[in-house]
Amino acid sequence: MDFKDTPEEAAFRKEVRAWIDANAPKHLETELRRANFGSNGVVSEDPITAGKAWQRKKADAGWACLHWPKEYGGGARTPIERVIWGQEEGPYGALSGPFVIGHGMCGPTVMTWANEEQKRELLPPLASGEEIWCQLFSEPAGGSDLAGLRTRAVKADDGSGDWIINGQKIWTSGAQHSDWGLLITRTDPDVPKHKGLTMFFLSMKTPGVDVRPIKQANGASGFNEVYFTDVRIPDSQRLGAVGQGWEVSLTTLMNERLSIGSGMSTGFPELFRFCMEAEVDGRPAIEDSAVRSRLAQFAVRQSGLKYTGMRAITALSKGETPGPENSIGKLVAGATMQDLAIYALDLQGQAGVLWDENSPQNGRFQAMLMRSPATRIEGGSDEILRNIIGERVLGLPGDIRVDKGIPFKDIPTSGQRKS
Repeated sequence: MDFKDTPEEAAFRKEVRAWIDANAPKHLETELRRANFGSNGVVSEDPITAGKAWQRKKADAGWACLHWPKEYGGGARTPIERVIWGQEEGPYGALSGPFVIGHGMCGPTVMTWANEEQKRELLPPLASGEEIWCQLFSEPAGGSDLAGLRTRAVKADDGSGDWIINGQKIWTSGAQHSDWGLLITRTDPDVPKHKGLTMFFLSMKTPGVDVRPIKQANGASGFNEVYFTDVRIPDSQRLGAVGQGWEVSLTTLMNERLSIGSGMSTGFPELFRFCMEAEVDGRPAIEDSAVRSRLAQFAVRQSGLKYTGMRAITALSKGETPGPENSIGKLVAGATMQDLAIYALDLQGQAGVLWDENSPQNGRFQAMLMRSPATRIEGGSDEILRNIIGERVLGLPGDIRVDKGIPFKDIPTSGQRKS
């Protein structure tokens, strides 16, 4: 691995730093530095509006979606230059939260599978922050088995070629703020489950689309249920061939795991600072041997994540595409976040049950703990990621699949019994 910028990368970093220093919304910096998981910390104005304003300013100056082609609203920069931008954007990167799914997952899928006219129509408003996208994948009955989805798309019987969609999605991040969504459906139940899927994109304002925010235990509503009742969309909004939806979805999922894993914070720097300030038995916590031992364990994990990420950055710098090993980052970071939050609240004692502006670190550890179960599920559960690492990185035998080759309609579901 090479940790040094090339002369060209150093010059680019200097240019980025100068532009951000001159243009960033510094009046929001204090709030953004207090950002918690699931929130960018902005309370003085609408956070979505603030995010769109910052994204628009970046787009006008050519800094939006740096690695995308210019004709699609991007900056036509290299992947490593995108990494440098993210490093230099600092706390202002939190304003981009509403666009993470669109820029990191939906956009690359549209770029890979849509026709040229659709790319030029859909991608520039996404890059500039004018429009927000969501990913309509997970379903209540599917769990971690995306290919077990039951939302149906059938051809309209009026000869128009349109599709009629009925079903339900769940845990859809940001659906209540989204203009467009990527939607994977089942179009053929008579073939094995991975073969009968088809991908579409649709406006979230299409008649029959009903978005219902989910009230979470942490008080936020970042996730949603989305219902489809006789939703009609034209065949022109299909991505890939009929029955090719699983292949299209893999484009989304690979980008999702890279986006989530590379950007997930474990909270270790905040825990270290807290241990410098907090007391255990009348002494600074950092002086307690048990605390120091636990911090060392977290530091080892943090270091492993850092250098695993550096390998991906080095690959990008060489023009290579990082592979399935990026699943390691999300797997380890999600579990570390949860373990670290639990430990921090243990150190807080009875104060750990409180969650307000007077909480240590502005309630960051409470927010981490309440958000951490979702981080271990979204973008692929821990079990799915272990399978990916085992099979595609280590070359271990694949999981036994008892439903392999069976038509989807014949796969038993909960409550069914064979006669």
